[in-house]
Amino acid sequence: MKKIFKYVSDKLDDNILRIFVKWLWPQYKRPRHGYMKNYQVLHQYFISQKILRINGSIPWPVDFRSKIVGWESIQKGICADPGDNPGIYINAGGGLTLGNNVNIGQNSIITTTNHYKYDHRKKSHTKGITIGNNVWIGANVSIVAGASIGDNVTIGAGCFIKGNIPSNCTVILSEKTLDIIPKTKDYEWDCTSDELG
Repeated sequence: MKKIFKYVSDKLDDNILRIFVKWLWPQYKRPRHGYMKNYQVLHQYFISQKILRINGSIPWPVDFRSKIVGWESIQKGICADPGDNPGIYINAGGGLTLGNNVNIGQNSIITTTNHYKYDHRKKSHTKGITIGNNVWIGANVSIVAGASIGDNVTIGAGCFIKGNIPSNCTVILSEKTLDIIPKTKDYEWDCTSDELG
């Protein structure tokens, strides 16, 4: 009986609920298997985002404790849903480009514009952030305008990122500086090879 129930519930989730999730969040692009099931997406995001309208206009799931400003200026790949974790703040008004498979940890801040240092009423000339493919951004990371992060990068918790971070490295916070450590192998999963739901 358990096997029958699991089979029926999986078919319902993968067929009916998947269509509903795609209708609610047209830019939500994740593998059909191996990530959250569609009923879990609905349970976690539907009431706060679609009924209470917290981040309600954003076309991908966003946690009610996160804030996305200027979402229209975000270009994102698949398996990248900025704001899906709690406490994320993103100001995308200056332009934010995210590659495929970008994960942003809790309580992280991404701000694509800044104030002009000689007149705080004005915006700085430095704008935009680019983040490559297969990037993991740990919790409590701050990324400021002008940053460019390469492919296959892991950023440790608590880092402050400005400027360029090369591909294939791990960034950690040491006592006084950021240490950039080259990775020893390529990223293992190609999210573009999975069937998207």
